[in-house]
Amino acid sequence: MITQNEVAGKLRAEGIRVEVDSRNERLQAKIRDATLQKVPYLGIIGKQETESKSVALRLRDGKDLGKLEIKDLISRLKQEIDKKI
Repeated sequence: MITQNEVAGKLRAEGIRVEVDSRNERLQAKIRDATLQKVPYLGIIGKQETESKSVALRLRDGKDLGKLEIKDLISRLKQEIDKKI
């Protein structure tokens, strides 16, 4: 099992900006708030994801990219960052 703070730590170690929403709110409310803030990627880590050591990834527009292992998530985000630089 892996926690959201462990995932955030791994992403930060790779130089990727991360913000963990640990408010005591429903998941749908957190997703809506992140969408309104125009967060580019939304990583959802629920019970299933912690057990499988993966992250459910969504884009700002709500498109679901499915579950990704953490190493795949890091490589995808680094590629996206390199394209913009």
